[in-house]
Amino acid sequence: MSTMKRFFVFSYLILSSITFTLAQNAILKQFSDQFADIAEKVNPAVVTILTEKKIDLSQSNRNSPQEDLFRFYFNQPRQREYKSSAIGSGVILDAKNGYIITNNHVVEDADEITVRLLDKSEYEASVIGKDPKSDLAVIKIKAKNLSDIDLGDSDLLRVGEWVIAVGSPFSSNLSHTVTAGIVSAKGRGNIIQGDIYEDFIQTDAAINPGNSGGALLNSSGDLIGINTAIYSNGYDRGNQGVGFAIPSNMVKKVMSDLISYGKVLRSYIGVQIQPINDSAAKALGLKSSMGALVASVINDGPADKAGIETGDVIIEFDGMTIKGVDHLRNNVSISKPDTYYNLTVIRNSRKKSFKVKLEKMPSDDQLVESNQTENVNELGMEVGDINSFNRREFNLDAEDDGIVVTKVLIDGPAGEAGIQTGDLITRVGSRRCRSVKQFDALVKNTKRRGMLMLHIKRDGNAQYVTLDLKK
Repeated sequence: MSTMKRFFVFSYLILSSITFTLAQNAILKQFSDQFADIAEKVNPAVVTILTEKKIDLSQSNRNSPQEDLFRFYFNQPRQREYKSSAIGSGVILDAKNGYIITNNHVVEDADEITVRLLDKSEYEASVIGKDPKSDLAVIKIKAKNLSDIDLGDSDLLRVGEWVIAVGSPFSSNLSHTVTAGIVSAKGRGNIIQGDIYEDFIQTDAAINPGNSGGALLNSSGDLIGINTAIYSNGYDRGNQGVGFAIPSNMVKKVMSDLISYGKVLRSYIGVQIQPINDSAAKALGLKSSMGALVASVINDGPADKAGIETGDVIIEFDGMTIKGVDHLRNNVSISKPDTYYNLTVIRNSRKKSFKVKLEKMPSDDQLVESNQTENVNELGMEVGDINSFNRREFNLDAEDDGIVVTKVLIDGPAGEAGIQTGDLITRVGSRRCRSVKQFDALVKNTKRRGMLMLHIKRDGNAQYVTLDLKK
């Protein structure tokens, strides 16, 4: 190659390198400017929430040695109460009416709630509604010239997408801290212990204590989540790169109900469901562990009226493929009550379709009462109809008929009589029993005598056992 050609090749490579570097810098600058524009746009709509709670000491630590020594040496009167303070974050979603969304745990049991804006101005807030089941709450301030944030569609969010978190970690001095990361996962459940509706967005954007109730935003600056929880190893409460946010579509439903009714109106299907592990999937002949296994059906509930049975695997609801327990529970809860929905289940390795008319979810007390049938309270055991699932679980023969004992309380009449989980009940007294409903009716008529005879089969052997209900 001639010297001139080498010169031109070398020059071309240099120019290409410079062009690539300039283009790369331009992209990085555009990317950086986009983040800065979002932060500038949303910061005025993110607030710091300061709460105070009065703790009454008159009934606690009374005459404790430490307090007596303190009063003796320093001649101080007994302290009757003190104020506990906490910090959280919130997002203005309705500037006109001053509505702010935050976490329920941020404002729960607070006696005083103060909202601090970006310009350091402060306003007293009132609670419009709280929903512990979603850990969301709506509060309101009276202020002019507020800014708000548009709600995005969290269903469109993709794993790997860039997101931005804004809130007040640790201290009001660190208010409006902006961090960035990606969506690590969607649909996370079983994160918070308790009766919580969970469908969390997981992100590695830095979230710390005080960020609760703050904003999680997409690359367009729309709110796609409310930051709620972080993973902690039990020693360090700081950011571990695993944070969780409530998706905006759940926020939209909960906020609308809290403003309109002061509570969240939910629907229920009337079943107790459980996840499907690998062993259960094999036992049920399923190709995957997706779906929700019906562990029990509430008497006279929507599912019972539609014909759903214990052991069914719910795989579709309203045309949506069910991924798991939380997925089904969340989608049923936000659906309209008194409306029919299509439900697809797998029963005995075959698909079956039903139309289920959802009902308004009863109170917690009513749900507990409906789940505890009379024979459970009186006899100290739970029973279920025979189906393909419990035939495999309790090794029942194909010709076995009756109902199966699924749980026994040791100190109840059934436990004291020696009844065990997996026992097959075929008769109540001399009357044959083929279903739980029939069993309940027979027990009602028989237990008045104070004694109850049940005919059971166990490991191929049959016997009568007597339950003493007078104890």
